[in-house]
Amino acid sequence: MPTSTKALGSYLELQIHLCYVLAKKRDVNRRTGNHLGYRQVKGTKTSANEITELYNGLKQCHLTDFDVMLSGYAPSAAAVDAIGAIGRDLKLKASTKTGSFFWVLDPVMGDEGRIYVDEDVIPAYKGLLRDADLILPNQFEAELLSNVKITSMSDLTGAITKLHEDHRIPHIIVTSVRFDPTSPIISVVGSSSRTDGTSRLFKVDVPAIDCFFSGTGDMFAALAVVRLREAVSEKGLLGTNSWRSPDDVDALDLPLARATEKVLGSMHTILEKTKVARDTEVEKMSGPQGALEKDSEKRLHLRRTKAAEVRLVRNLLDLIEPDVKFRAQALDEIAKWNPAKIPQPTA
Repeated sequence: MPTSTKALGSYLELQIHLCYVLAKKRDVNRRTGNHLGYRQVKGTKTSANEITELYNGLKQCHLTDFDVMLSGYAPSAAAVDAIGAIGRDLKLKASTKTGSFFWVLDPVMGDEGRIYVDEDVIPAYKGLLRDADLILPNQFEAELLSNVKITSMSDLTGAITKLHEDHRIPHIIVTSVRFDPTSPIISVVGSSSRTDGTSRLFKVDVPAIDCFFSGTGDMFAALAVVRLREAVSEKGLLGTNSWRSPDDVDALDLPLARATEKVLGSMHTILEKTKVARDTEVEKMSGPQGALEKDSEKRLHLRRTKAAEVRLVRNLLDLIEPDVKFRAQALDEIAKWNPAKIPQPTA
């Protein structure tokens, strides 16, 4: 769900532009702004009131028949609360039909030990955890949400188990897991809980790519929504609460594990191809960078950042038909499944 909308053209114009881009397999060159990788931005942050007004406008037009909501970066605690109110409203609306609404929450707060939101955003996100169906924190954000210091795989699996038990979160995927910054491997660790709250843990390892890309978290989240819904549909679970698998399904057979494999298959291939194209462009930058010598370093950074923009559209086939070469591995569970803990129906 977008949290800002500064349209530079009509809805129909944007649709036509998108169709042309996809048909020609050319990357989008129409910009409404730039990401923080450029180290400079202009514009304003979307306020909580604007987010609420956008949603109210959709409600007035009867355009809130969503089956999935993906929420990401929010600029303030008030904005997080506004997004939470929308998610809860949509869940309440869908409560008469089990499985008809699924909320994916990407709690964007920081990375690699650095928080880049206001401190009050952290408790605001914690207040949404019990309502979300799937959360997508990175390793550092998982620390912030669980209050568990994560320096090993054992710490991480303990943090995931704690989040399942404390907040009853059905599904969790932790991205960008790397305990040694020099490791050539990055892991993604996921789990879908059982009825008693215990975890079913798996991990997928992928080779690290020596290049900075901006927006890979958003890319992972968007692909996860599509691939999870696809995997859940194949298992006939779209009509279940929070798309949860039966308790006897092993970690490696979870729709969440199958979806993660496909997401990483697409992402790694596209990022590898992006790096090849980026390196080719960087090689061409060995000449003069501009007329003003004092601007050369800044201009070089801007040109390198642009060269590393992810090549999505021209690699469309890798999104549609991913090469699934990284497979999930089961992890030893911190809390073993105890069928006796399953709540029994009352007579």
